[in-house]
Amino acid sequence: MSPNKETEEKRQHSTTLIPYSYYECRLPEYYANVPMHWHSEFEINFIHRGKGEFICGGRKFTAIEGDILILPPNMLHTAYPCKDNILIYDAFVFNPVLLGANSSDRSTVECIRPIINGNVQINVHIPSDSEHYIDIKTMTDRILFCIHENSPHMDLLLKGVLMQLFWFLENNGDITFWPNIGTGHNEVIRPVLEYMAKNYQNDMTIEELAELTHLSKSYFMKCFKDTVGVSTIEHLTQLRMNAICEELSTTKDKIADIAFRCGYSNLSNFNRQFLKKVGCSPDEYRKRNMTGII
Repeated sequence: MSPNKETEEKRQHSTTLIPYSYYECRLPEYYANVPMHWHSEFEINFIHRGKGEFICGGRKFTAIEGDILILPPNMLHTAYPCKDNILIYDAFVFNPVLLGANSSDRSTVECIRPIINGNVQINVHIPSDSEHYIDIKTMTDRILFCIHENSPHMDLLLKGVLMQLFWFLENNGDITFWPNIGTGHNEVIRPVLEYMAKNYQNDMTIEELAELTHLSKSYFMKCFKDTVGVSTIEHLTQLRMNAICEELSTTKDKIADIAFRCGYSNLSNFNRQFLKKVGCSPDEYRKRNMTGII
């Protein structure tokens, strides 16, 4: 089943000219966590520091310093720093065109498009003690070097290294070309994630969300927790807090106005929640992260 476009993350990660983006992710310094989302691009993560809990395609695992994550397009994924940890990692998000997705040659048709279409099993988590780690780490380092250099000539090298990486993954069994055996509750929960992402400013009930899936309230709650890793209430809080952090960093609007726009009518309750989730007050967060808005 192809994912609903409305569920897709709205951030534009690439352009025709530069078909990729790079992010330094620092949790919880920039955001308390990365809420469950998906996008139509590939993503490669390299953990620089700390330890985090990830859920990717329904699989939950812990990643530590040195680990590498390789995510195919359209995979639901989320990240949380472990308790008392600062999780710092590179996130390289790139359009499938860098792997020749628009071509019609046999390597594209038989090797690349099945990954994009979700018709294969892919080993997302490459821990630092895995058999082929050194080779994959060498290619990952070269990829990150290319994007930091940020030039047309380095983009040419980037394409070659990405091709080499995915050839290596297939050749060593980290990409298995047979139909996927299933995605658990992912497709059932996608419409709920879509609805919550579009309406997080508003009040919503578990009964209302369960109706979107045609499941009973209790079974819906279990399916949601199994897929997303947290309850619906916690996920809603994450969406609101991340939206607030974004506005605090990029606008000079009053904190009370931002909180109200993002679903908090009680300022005292908001301040308590923000301190609990982010680790500092909204005013402290703004001073630390303001991006020079005039």
